[in-house]
Amino acid sequence: MSEPDPGFKRVLVTGGCGFIGANLVRHLLAEHPRLEVVNLDALTYAGNLDNLAGITEDSRYRFVHGRVEDAACSGEALDGVDVVVHLAAETHVDRSILGPQVFVTTNVLGTQVLLDTALSLGVKRFLHVSTDEVYGPAPPGARFDEQAAFRPSSPYAASKAAADLLALACARTYGLEVVVTRCSNNYGPYQFPEKLIPLTVVNALEGKPIPVYGDGQQIRDWIHVEDHCRALVAVMIGGAPGSAYNVASGEALPNLDLVRSVLDELGRPHSLVHHVEDRPAHDRRYALDADRLTRELGWRPRRSWEEGLRETIQWYRDNRPWWERVRDGSYREYYDLQYGKRLSDET
Repeated sequence: MSEPDPGFKRVLVTGGCGFIGANLVRHLLAEHPRLEVVNLDALTYAGNLDNLAGITEDSRYRFVHGRVEDAACSGEALDGVDVVVHLAAETHVDRSILGPQVFVTTNVLGTQVLLDTALSLGVKRFLHVSTDEVYGPAPPGARFDEQAAFRPSSPYAASKAAADLLALACARTYGLEVVVTRCSNNYGPYQFPEKLIPLTVVNALEGKPIPVYGDGQQIRDWIHVEDHCRALVAVMIGGAPGSAYNVASGEALPNLDLVRSVLDELGRPHSLVHHVEDRPAHDRRYALDADRLTRELGWRPRRSWEEGLRETIQWYRDNRPWWERVRDGSYREYYDLQYGKRLSDET
């Protein structure tokens, strides 16, 4: 089923070299032949030009290297843009516990700078992409809708909650057409190997221990990144200004069950599971009510958990050179040559 014409000429995707961003750039260019896509990315550790291999020569695509909190870079990227899809963020909870400041700089200050710049340049629409973690842990049997109170547990979740509120306040105060999405856990191709599913696959393929926090009974909803991309396009086109939309598949399971499913698919023993000390304030369960997205915009996930997991595992099996370069950091040599300085100078 083809997507409707978005009615925009040029879209800015921030963080378009990251996992979700790269999949969205690919999706937009594949599904909307008349659309131009600008990608603003700082190329931090999780941003990888390899994620867009085969795209960079497309005349409809333009890359701007820079940080969202840099007003000059944001201004350059936003020139002539109709709509922003703001994905650029520091996202790893463990890293936010070890060092919260960069999360505030990128996720909070960066969002405000981008909003200010979008207002000054007359951008028509601003889609801020957030997370289910802003709601905090869900009690057994409960699902949070878009009106639920924010109860973030980690510095990462707190920084995203602050960015959500800034974006919605911008809509109310200045009239910018802002929409917000809050999504559950994504999985699929091009995900950085520190995340649970690719880490499990990669370690299993190499026969290495797979770390599982605590008892592994933390429950997460999992959505394939391509289903998330379709939801983002639906909200970008038809979402009500000043509103938020939850995005979730309803496919929820404990982390330990997920890890065992990956091991079973790969024919590896469950003895590879290595329980480690739980991280501080680890939320036990996330659960979203995504009925509004279905009711108002007709979105539903297309991939079942079983199908999506098999495809994802096979992608990592077929793309070992990609994840070896990402994991080992050897791809940074390319950036050093491309930009004339080491990424470590910037990150």
